[in-house]
Amino acid sequence: MKVIAIVLICLVLIIVGVYAVKVNNKASDEETYLRIHIRANSNDAIDQSVKYKVKESIVDFMTPALENVSSKSEAMQILQDNIVAMKVVADNTLARNGYEYTSKVSLRKEEFPARTYGDLTLDCGVYDALIIELGSGEGDNWWCVVFPPLCFVGENKNNVEYKSFFAQLYHKIAGK
Repeated sequence: MKVIAIVLICLVLIIVGVYAVKVNNKASDEETYLRIHIRANSNDAIDQSVKYKVKESIVDFMTPALENVSSKSEAMQILQDNIVAMKVVADNTLARNGYEYTSKVSLRKEEFPARTYGDLTLDCGVYDALIIELGSGEGDNWWCVVFPPLCFVGENKNNVEYKSFFAQLYHKIAGK
């Protein structure tokens, strides 16, 4: 009977330990990562398409400022200092492509579902994030991580190719 009790106590301790590590890692993720989400006006193909053009413009604009950041707080300050400029970049990209709606740009805490980006999986939780809403912002979003830098790195730092499953699927279905 003592052996069974000891085994049960050990199992409970293991389960509690695993849970504690999981909770601690989740909190650590929320404190460590700074996300970016660009939300399309709608899920119509045309709105989804311009979302990627805005993404390219924002990444091109912000990479020089963000490629050498060494902390999340430094990245957040750089983003905060450039919110108006990023809105101008997004709005100009929308206008240049014939869209009448504009963008909203903010840096805030927001709850997100779990997401995977390549080998990186971020658990669901409340994260600091740069949110760029195009028009109503009700469409699917493109997302990445600002810090640690995954999206805003110079060509010399990483040889990473970013692909969107949904864009590839759309192009396959549309025959493009």
